[in-house]
Amino acid sequence: MQDEMSIDKNSVIPIYYQLAKYFEKQIRHGELKPGEALPPEMEIASRFGISRMTVRRAISELVAAGMVYTQQGKGTFVARPRLDNVVFELSNFNEEIKKRGLNLQATILEAKIVKADENLKAKLGVEFNTRFLFFRIVLAADGERLAYETKYIIYTKQKPILESELKDPSLSNLVAIHSDCLPVSSKKVLQASVANKEEALILGISPNAPVFLIEQTIYDLNGKPIGWGKSIYRGDRYKLTSYDGWYAKD
Repeated sequence: MQDEMSIDKNSVIPIYYQLAKYFEKQIRHGELKPGEALPPEMEIASRFGISRMTVRRAISELVAAGMVYTQQGKGTFVARPRLDNVVFELSNFNEEIKKRGLNLQATILEAKIVKADENLKAKLGVEFNTRFLFFRIVLAADGERLAYETKYIIYTKQKPILESELKDPSLSNLVAIHSDCLPVSSKKVLQASVANKEEALILGISPNAPVFLIEQTIYDLNGKPIGWGKSIYRGDRYKLTSYDGWYAKD
């Protein structure tokens, strides 16, 4: 790692996100090449004076973006660009809001413990009555509601839900906080849809207005599903972009 990189611990930007963006830049500029290993977690934590959990959260973000992958007992490695597929990604909500000079607000409408129903049993392969943390979240910018999310996380830590831990309501972060398992991979399925009555009411749009529907599943190191979520994004606020390799965007 280069010495000029530093972490601003007083910034409003989360430390794990700063670290993830640093490695992303290294990869996109070719300073970390496909197949090359990232430094060990302890080395990264020591270098920047941060916790291993923070390092893990940064790595989980890179894994979810498909930029790195982990191998048990070996480490984390830079992934090869997927040049043989057209890869679409929905603009990152935080980055999009920042570009527009707006203020992001994440509001937790509901947070509680629920038991698995038929739907969760099918999606995550769990037994009936498996306990989940359930969240309903609204993401807004300068008071305008732009996205509505529901998330389910297998509840293993048996710890209370603290409002202070919900500043970053991304599924990967919530899993990292509330599960004993490290989130290392993610699958997202995107489709066009229309808002139902509940979604329209929450987002302040008309029923049947066009929206993006994204279903996300988070997996642990063994490929076991440990979290699932559904996000509804307003169709008039997002666009799809296709990238064909790790090139410098900035």
